[in-house]
Amino acid sequence: MAVETGNRLGAYLKDRRTRLDPVALGFTATRRRTSGLRREEVAQRANISATWYTWLEQGRGGAASADVLNRISGALMLTDVEREHVFLLGLGRPPEVSYKASEGVSPRLQRVLDGMAFSPAMIKTATWDIIAWNRAAAVVLTDYGALPPDQRNLLRLMFGSARVRAAQHDWERVARFVVNTFRADAARVGALSEINQMVDELCLTSPEFKRFWLENDVLAHGEGTKHLRHPVLGPLAMEYSAFVVDGRPDLSMVVYNPATEADAALVRSLMETHETPLS
Repeated sequence: MAVETGNRLGAYLKDRRTRLDPVALGFTATRRRTSGLRREEVAQRANISATWYTWLEQGRGGAASADVLNRISGALMLTDVEREHVFLLGLGRPPEVSYKASEGVSPRLQRVLDGMAFSPAMIKTATWDIIAWNRAAAVVLTDYGALPPDQRNLLRLMFGSARVRAAQHDWERVARFVVNTFRADAARVGALSEINQMVDELCLTSPEFKRFWLENDVLAHGEGTKHLRHPVLGPLAMEYSAFVVDGRPDLSMVVYNPATEADAALVRSLMETHETPLS
């Protein structure tokens, strides 16, 4: 089994190597029998032994360390998905997570949100900043566009907005759930150091947040039903589902659907009577 795994890793590395343009990477294009980089050039870029890299491609180098696989992934200019594949082939596990702050979503992903006309939907980061939303989310839940960017955060809203607090059917239960799932999300993508400042701030400004945070519980977001006291519609039940965005483990999509036909009628009436989002 180890030999077979080594052969698969070697074949994959060779395939990626032959796809690179040597000239673009500063190497000469003359006297090359095959396309792509030479093995010794990959080894040079990865700062490892050319013999060791050759053995890896040939499936006889033994198990490479995570550091070596990271170096080779960089040398071969692999994408995050390709790097994960190399780790799965070489070590039988994905690489350790390293959080990268998101700068936004693609137009295609925004169109996915906009296509759900009567279902509030949003994209949040692992630190629970809201970076994209549709009109239904702005009208039914919160007009995120009217908030300063640094306030478009679900924890800040849950513990700092009187309006959001009043809208929760059981604020303490919801707030504890938010803290527990937030902690799990941040840990899953390696963003614990990135949340320290906000956690410290909320611990100082909210005794409830500090109490929930010190409980050290974790939960998965998953799916469920959210009960709201909507300021216009009154009692409103929304089923929610949360999904990790494929290829973007730092992002999650949360979609709310009216739980009953009566709830759906209320949402539609609100959407139809408000040309601009509620502030």
